[in-house]
Amino acid sequence: MSRADADLLIAGAGLAGSLVALACAAARPGLQITLIDAAEGPSDAHTWSFHDPDLTPVWHQRLDPALRARWKGQEVRFPDHARRLRAGYASLGGTGLARLVTDAGARVIWEHQVSQVDAGGIALAGGRRLTAPCVVDARGARTTPHLVTGFQKFVGLEIETDRPHGIQRPLIMDATVAQLDGYRFVYLLPFTPTRLLIEDTRYSDGAAMDDDALATAIGVYAAAHGWHGTEIRRERGVLPIALAHDAPAFWAEAAGGAVPVGLGAGLFHPVTGYSLPVAARVADTIAACDPLDSATAFAAVRDLALAKARADSFLRLLNRMLFRGCPPAQRHHVLSRFYRLPEALIERFYAGRLTPLDRLRIVTGKPPIPVRDALPCLREAPLLKETA
Repeated sequence: MSRADADLLIAGAGLAGSLVALACAAARPGLQITLIDAAEGPSDAHTWSFHDPDLTPVWHQRLDPALRARWKGQEVRFPDHARRLRAGYASLGGTGLARLVTDAGARVIWEHQVSQVDAGGIALAGGRRLTAPCVVDARGARTTPHLVTGFQKFVGLEIETDRPHGIQRPLIMDATVAQLDGYRFVYLLPFTPTRLLIEDTRYSDGAAMDDDALATAIGVYAAAHGWHGTEIRRERGVLPIALAHDAPAFWAEAAGGAVPVGLGAGLFHPVTGYSLPVAARVADTIAACDPLDSATAFAAVRDLALAKARADSFLRLLNRMLFRGCPPAQRHHVLSRFYRLPEALIERFYAGRLTPLDRLRIVTGKPPIPVRDALPCLREAPLLKETA
């Protein structure tokens, strides 16, 4: 029997795959880990952020050397109110994450297209095949009839301003802007007193996005606030927002293959699209497997994913109410109401740890949308049938 090329092979060196590598390297020093990605190399073309309560102390310590910035507190703004929130916030870039992975002893093969991934190995576009006892598929979002989504679309411009911009902490939602293409808000991250990321974000029914139009809107927003300077980098993204998910069918279809993780496995926060906290939980789950092979890891991640999908059913309901029960121009009212709720509830929402009382609190009192509009949103099966 020929020797395997690695102990752990990971297709994709983005967030989900990198966190699996970090967790497994920490749990098993000396483990031979190889990640394969089509990109030219590490890039800061995307920013991953998280709220402090989202992660365990171990992950805070593990990621801290690669953080671009960490802040105390955050803010939201709506036409009818503004609020400062106590939870800390932090952001991670691709270059720092890649450095953590290589410092942990993992090997990253860049500029190689993956043509096939299975439980025993990864085939490259040129015909070469690498093998390992454990194979993880972390290649990102994919189309599946078992997951119906809306979309969170954004373009971000990081600028070096010609004078201090005055933003002290992340403004995670400025919804005082004109509502276009669904629920629109601007997201601000102040990396230094003169370095500011400005993202124009839309919660939309369709995935189509005019990057130039969003970049122009960012320029208008910046000018209105007196910010002028030089564009340092640009990022874009189209993230899934889960409306309906048949997780048992997804995992039954994937059975016998490599271990799916990340957006492609529906492993993200259904409402916000944040993926880092869930990716950390999945990485810990794989790192704890004994033996570390595809079958064992697949079963462990599947069990976690099925439990998460059941727990997330309420969050998908909220999404259906937002996308299917609320006119696009009125969606900001739903979010404004949410950010008036108790701060501890908001923190549990972001961390994916809502209690039964939290769920009751969100939908009682003045409901997010009128009951007559909510009733057609209650069941997710009709949406899944539409895509079958």
